[in-house]
Amino acid sequence: MITKGIKQLCAEAEEEIETMTVEEVMAVHGNDDVELVDIRDIRELWRDGAIPGAVHAPRGMLEFWVDPDSPYHRELFASGKKFIFFCAGGMRSALAAQSVHRMGLAPVAHMRGGYGAWVKAEGPTEEKEARLPRPKDA
Repeated sequence: MITKGIKQLCAEAEEEIETMTVEEVMAVHGNDDVELVDIRDIRELWRDGAIPGAVHAPRGMLEFWVDPDSPYHRELFASGKKFIFFCAGGMRSALAAQSVHRMGLAPVAHMRGGYGAWVKAEGPTEEKEARLPRPKDA
């Protein structure tokens, strides 16, 4: 039997990291010093849409993309910008922000309510086209 559930884990993460409201995120959306990071699975973006200008960093690769010693490192995460993570409902992003915060990435925050709250607040969205895998070179 588990001793700690996801609600408790997320509550503990929110005690450790900055949690921003949708309105606060909308106010900084498009700021050059801020990067919105969508950690949802790519199929969620294809199905539900995305926030224009947000970077997609799948949750399963996030720590690898942040770590400069990883072969998967993405230079974006060494830019010194503020990173605001979001998912569909705000739980995965709380855990993700806590994880990269513990790695030393700063400043970081997560958006309470996630993409669902963004859509409900009538924030701008865009469709993400499903891309088929590239054909292998013959």
